[in-house]
Amino acid sequence: MGRGDIALEWISGFTADGGPRYLQIVGFMEHAISDERLKAGDRLPPQRLLAERLGVDLTTVTRAYTEARRRNLLEARGAAGTFIAAPRVDLTQVIDLSMNIPPPPAGIDLDDLLRQGVSQVLIHSDVDLLMTYHLGGGSSADRAAGAMWMAPMLGAVDEERILACPGAQSALAALILSQTRPGETILAEPLAYPGLLTAAAQLERRVAAVDTDRDGMLPDALEMMVKKHQARLVYLNPTLQNPTTHTMPALRRAELAAVAQKLDLRIIEDDPYWLFSPQPPRPLAHYAPRHVFYVSTLSKCLLPGLRTAYVVMPELMPQEEVLGALRSFVLMSTPLMSALSTQWIHDGTAASLLEGIRTEAWARLELAHRTLGDSKLAESGGIHLWKALPSHWRGPDFVQRARVEGLNVVSHAAFRVAPEDAPGAQAYIRISLGRSRSRFELVNALRRLAELAHRRGQREVVV
Repeated sequence: MGRGDIALEWISGFTADGGPRYLQIVGFMEHAISDERLKAGDRLPPQRLLAERLGVDLTTVTRAYTEARRRNLLEARGAAGTFIAAPRVDLTQVIDLSMNIPPPPAGIDLDDLLRQGVSQVLIHSDVDLLMTYHLGGGSSADRAAGAMWMAPMLGAVDEERILACPGAQSALAALILSQTRPGETILAEPLAYPGLLTAAAQLERRVAAVDTDRDGMLPDALEMMVKKHQARLVYLNPTLQNPTTHTMPALRRAELAAVAQKLDLRIIEDDPYWLFSPQPPRPLAHYAPRHVFYVSTLSKCLLPGLRTAYVVMPELMPQEEVLGALRSFVLMSTPLMSALSTQWIHDGTAASLLEGIRTEAWARLELAHRTLGDSKLAESGGIHLWKALPSHWRGPDFVQRARVEGLNVVSHAAFRVAPEDAPGAQAYIRISLGRSRSRFELVNALRRLAELAHRRGQREVVV
């Protein structure tokens, strides 16, 4: 039985920068459901009454209730009224906590934003140019947009040093292909982005792990491994690292940059999460601008579908070799998506969208820490968590069991540079927070994960 008509304490005050009011009302509901101030079966007030209490027109509340039903937060029961819905069990849908993508932006109607953005692109662009081949590396407008996007990280950047690429993975593959030869070794930390490992394997390069401490890669260990493997290329993901969420402090960045300068190394600084960090240090590219390829993608902080990433080339380095490598497997970015990315960065839409996504990401992190109740989770920004498993679980076993129960996560094994764990190594999983359609769905998934993690005697997998 529900609690009948409930009081309106779950309604917060509207904010000027919170986006459309109907979406703010939906956000109030999501917060209250996550905090259990609203529970399944609670009856909401009639739309007209709620509109009067909030001082808004009836259409605003109607849109809010419609959107909340779309998100499976509410259910209508005819003359009985509108009620908070019970968690929906979808026997065919797996809840994906494995893919690192940004969450839906708080306070922004993404449907409207896309319609407006594409409309502006079509107004200001020649349709024939949007449907034909383009030179790799981006137009002058694309490069200018890249310079604007990376100004918070690097300050003023010469547009001529910027390449616009169809995603960070293609940029990473092009850099590996152009800066190393088959059989050579790329150096990285012991846990690294799986895309690096995949690209290296496909291109017949090896990846070797450099020892780390609590601050990240050790400069002395890097020098030793460079000499051992005759390595020329180093991969680092120094801010809110995937998967550990660790951020390398400024001093360590400066020390590693000094090693790169001393040994004439090239560093790929893959930095997709810098804009999520509350106080991010300056990139390594700041300390060694002639030795670092700086990579920033829109896929992790705006929308994966934009398929746009920017590479800042090292100072004084020609671009032709990298562009040639890129063209060998992807001729160009999709012109329409490139134009949309450029349009949004130039007109300020990207900044507004980023702010909405950061607001939602922080809210989801707070919910995750509270739901999981794990003091060892990193207290940092970003869109994923790194959770230690109890000793009775091996990472791959937990992943398979979670999959059976309708939850997708990734174990530390997917990020491991070495082929096997060291004896007695701690098992971890990465939990991605952005893919869930709502905070409501996310909290329920996290509760199920926590319950599974604490079960004992179930390491065997049901098939």
